[in-house]
Amino acid sequence: MLEEYAKNRIDAKKPRNEGRTYIIDKLEGLDKENLEVLAPFVDVVKIYGILPLLISEETLKKKIKFYRALNIEVSSGSTISEYMIAENAFEKFVGEAAKIGFDIIEIGENSSNLNLEQKRKITESILAKELDVQWKVGKKDPRHQLTLDITLAKIEEAVKLGSDKVVLEANEGINVGIYEEKGFIRWNFVGALTAKFPPSTFIFEAPLESQQSALIAEFGQRVNLAEVRIEAASAVESQRRGFPTKAAFSVYNLSKNPGGSPAAKFVYFVMKSKHPIDQVELMNMTNLSRRTVQSAVEELKLQGLIIERSNLDDARKKLYTPVQFEWL
Repeated sequence: MLEEYAKNRIDAKKPRNEGRTYIIDKLEGLDKENLEVLAPFVDVVKIYGILPLLISEETLKKKIKFYRALNIEVSSGSTISEYMIAENAFEKFVGEAAKIGFDIIEIGENSSNLNLEQKRKITESILAKELDVQWKVGKKDPRHQLTLDITLAKIEEAVKLGSDKVVLEANEGINVGIYEEKGFIRWNFVGALTAKFPPSTFIFEAPLESQQSALIAEFGQRVNLAEVRIEAASAVESQRRGFPTKAAFSVYNLSKNPGGSPAAKFVYFVMKSKHPIDQVELMNMTNLSRRTVQSAVEELKLQGLIIERSNLDDARKKLYTPVQFEWL
């Protein structure tokens, strides 16, 4: 209907490298007719938790066959993977998953702490069965969250191991990972992650619709989102294409104003109006001393609000760009 008014996606056809939407199957009786309509907007369905162990193999095969017929890939959750590792039955699990029809095995460290060699063996066992592997970073328990440095280190390990995407744990979207105790996004944390890795590296678990809207508003249609309820898939797709939705009107706290010194706030304001920019230009535009500009830049880097890159025309100089302009 009125196709000429529909806004296109940059990466409209599956399999998509960017702009992926992951839904979850909790055996709640997904409406097959609606799912057939929504299938073009859904890239992956994750079979939740240890549910594959609780239903018959025949039922599981039937579900996976249905999803794959709709061109939707099927992933395990990290919970069953961790359980199988603890039971020393991971390779058997991967073999069964491949035989039944899974496409992706998700691996996390919620209740474990694997070293790099263990991770390498796990990755190799998955790839040997011609399945994709996606490492998940983060802890479900709000009381035991990873520091920024540990989070970055684990993401780097996953990337080195060849994980196509790195999933960021969110659990229920409250006080876990990139979310604070009210479910608001910790933009300084996100900025620090995307300052080191391209946003396309991540699959952001975003259980709440306001979180999905905020991430789309920040990163545009190419952001990868997981833990999306099937009933929210159409709203997510609408926002990706720039259409207004109810959830989009409730986007909260999108401004990521810097903390710290007045100089840092002033320098950040200037960077937002002109970027990329080097420190000499900042000194000229702000009339601040070299030392003050250097200190302000360091403050902004620590807050994860700016990206530093070498100037291709002069390797001795560094150029700075506000994070939120990096991938729109």
